[in-house]
Amino acid sequence: MKKVVFFSLCLMAFVSCFGNVRVSTLFSDHMVLQRNKTIPVWGRADPGENVVVEFNRQSKSVMADSSGKWKVRLDPEKEGGPFKLIIKAGNKLTFRDVMVGEVWICSGQSNMEFMVKSVAEAESEIAEASYPLIRHFTVPKEISAFPEDELKEGHWDVCSPETVGGFTAVGYFFAREIFNEINIPIGLINATWGGTVVETWTSKNTLERSEDFADVMAEVASFNQDSLFEAKKRAWEKNLSQLTKKIESLQGSVNNFTDADQWMKTDIDDSNWPHMKLPGQWEKQDKGLKYLNGSVWFRKEFTLGREEAGRPAKIHLAMIDDIDWTYVNGVQVGTTDVWNKKRIYEVPGKILLSGKNVVAIRAIDGGGGGGIYGNAADMQITVNRKKISLAGKWSFKVDSMSVKIQGVEPNDFPCLLYNAMINPVIPYAMQGVIWYQGESNAVRAFQYRRAFPMLIWDWRDHWATGDFPFYFVQLASFNEDNGNSKNGSAWAELREAQLMTLSLPNTGMAVTADIGDSADIHPLNKQDVGKRLAAVALKNVYGKNIVCYGPLFQSMDVKGNRIILSFSDTGSGLMANDKYGYLKGFEIAGADSIFHFAKAFIEGDEVIVFSDSVNDPVAIRYGWADNAGEDNLYNKEGYPASPFRTDQWKGITEEEKYTIGL
Repeated sequence: MKKVVFFSLCLMAFVSCFGNVRVSTLFSDHMVLQRNKTIPVWGRADPGENVVVEFNRQSKSVMADSSGKWKVRLDPEKEGGPFKLIIKAGNKLTFRDVMVGEVWICSGQSNMEFMVKSVAEAESEIAEASYPLIRHFTVPKEISAFPEDELKEGHWDVCSPETVGGFTAVGYFFAREIFNEINIPIGLINATWGGTVVETWTSKNTLERSEDFADVMAEVASFNQDSLFEAKKRAWEKNLSQLTKKIESLQGSVNNFTDADQWMKTDIDDSNWPHMKLPGQWEKQDKGLKYLNGSVWFRKEFTLGREEAGRPAKIHLAMIDDIDWTYVNGVQVGTTDVWNKKRIYEVPGKILLSGKNVVAIRAIDGGGGGGIYGNAADMQITVNRKKISLAGKWSFKVDSMSVKIQGVEPNDFPCLLYNAMINPVIPYAMQGVIWYQGESNAVRAFQYRRAFPMLIWDWRDHWATGDFPFYFVQLASFNEDNGNSKNGSAWAELREAQLMTLSLPNTGMAVTADIGDSADIHPLNKQDVGKRLAAVALKNVYGKNIVCYGPLFQSMDVKGNRIILSFSDTGSGLMANDKYGYLKGFEIAGADSIFHFAKAFIEGDEVIVFSDSVNDPVAIRYGWADNAGEDNLYNKEGYPASPFRTDQWKGITEEEKYTIGL
C-alpha cells in the first residue's frame, strides 16, 4: 500500500509540474457518460487558467477560480460512441473510447460489493461476459473526516471475461438485463464497503438536521482524521476496562491463562465455567463479551452408545468467526481460518468412546462478530447413521483478549464513507442508484425507518438533479439469530423499514427473501437479484410494459375467525409457489398478541387466513422471521410477496439508537 501511495503522489507531482490542467479521476478512457442530461466535467488547473472541454462537436470553456477549481456543463447527448473527450489548458488531456448511455451508482455493503467471480455458476458467467458496452468503475475504499473533492485513483473497465470477475455482481447482472433489452452503453460506478451501516454513507449536514442524530453529530463536530483516532482510543480503553471487569466476574482474573493449552482435554474440570447458547456470536449474547476481540474456548459433552463407539464420525459446527481449532477427546480433528465457511471435520473412530465424549473448540476473533454462528441444524455429530445435536448450552472461557487499538474504521463515526467515496463522485451525471445494504443496521431496524429515507433525501439533495430513481434490495433470508414472531426478529423489522421506504417518490424494491441462504449472509444467487432490480428500472425508467413487483399488502378485513388480505401488484393473479398449492409463511394472532401458524388459501386476488387456535383474530404476519425462505406467496409472473405484518406491536429494535460505533 505504501508503494501505491508513493506512486500516486509522484504521479500527482508529475502532473502538477508538467501540466496545468487535471480532471476528476472519474473521467478516463472507456468511461460512460449519462445520455439525455447535462454532463458536468470538472477538475483543477492553475488559478485563472482558461480551460476548454471538447466532446462530440461541443466546445465549452471556463476559467479556473482562485483555488484552481473549474467545472463545465456539456449539453445533453444522445446515446452513442465511441467519442473522445478532450480537455485543454496549458496542456492537453485526451480520453478515448468514451460512450454515452446509462450510468448507475451501485452502493451499499458486502452483498453489493460481492463480485461476479464468487457467484453461483461463476465460471460460465465469466466465460459468457462479452459485453463491451457495459463498463465498470470501482471507487477505492477510503474514509475521511471531511468531504473530499477527489478520488485518489480509479479507472473504467470494459466488460469482458478477463475483467468481469471483479465487477459488483448485482450491478453486472442488473446492467446485463437492461442492456439486453435496450442495447445502449451502461456504466456502473461501484462504491461499496462490506459490513457498513447507513449512517457512514450519509452526509454530516443532513445528519445534523435530524432529531435522531443531532446529539451524536455534536460529539464529532470538530473532529479531523487524527482526533477521530484519539476518540476511538479513549472509547476503546473504556470498553476494554468494562470488558475486563465482566470477564473477571465470570471466570476470575483475565490474566490467568497459564493452563489454557490444556483446555481441550477430557479431564479438565469445567464445572465452574459460564455457559453460552450456541450457535450465536458472543457479542450478541448477554454474556458481557460485547467488545471482545480475542480467543474463547468452548466445551460440550456428548454421549455415545456401544454401537457408535469406535466408529468414524463427522462433526458439523456451523460457521466460526474467524478461526477455530477443534478437538474431540483431546485430539485435534480440524482447523479453519475462513470466518463464513461451514466446519465439517472427520473424526477418527479410534478416539470415540462409549459413554462420555468431549468436543472442545478454540475460537479466535480479530474484529467484528466472534464465535460460532449459523443454523442449529448445522451443529451435530454424525456416527453410525445416528445424528447427535450439538446445539444448545456450551461451557466457555476466555483465553485471551486483544488490547490492540485498530485504526479508524468506516462504522466508527458517521459520514466517513460519504466524505471519501460519495462526495467525490458528485456531480457525475447518472440515471439513478441501486442499493443493497441493511444487514449491519438490523439491530437498529426501527431507526432505519428514518435513517434510510434520510440517505436517499441526502444524495438527491447533493446531486441536485431531482428525485432520481433509487432502487434497493430488501434483505434476503438469513438465520441471523433464529428470529421469528415469538422471539422477535430484527431482520423482519429491517425488511419492514425497507418496505416503508417505498413511500418516497421514485423508489423501488427487489424482494429477495426467497433467494437467500439461511446459513450464509452472502447468498450466491446474485443473478436473480440483478434481474429483479432491472425489472423495476425497465418498467419505470425505460418504459417497458411489464410486471416488476410481487404482491404488496394493501388492506385486511376481519370476518368471523378469518382475515381477508388484499394486495397490489398481483399481476395476472396470485399463486402459491408450491407443487401442492399450499401457502406457507402466514401467522395469525388475537388480542393477546400470540401468533399461531395459520392456514391460508387464495381466492381471486385475496388471501384468506385462519387458525383453529384463534377465534377472534386481529393481526396477520407473513414471512416475519430472519429466515423467510420457504414462504411462497407469488404472483403468476414469478415475483414473491414482500414479508409484512398488519399489527404495530412493539418490536425488539424500537429502543435501539445509533451511537458512535466504537
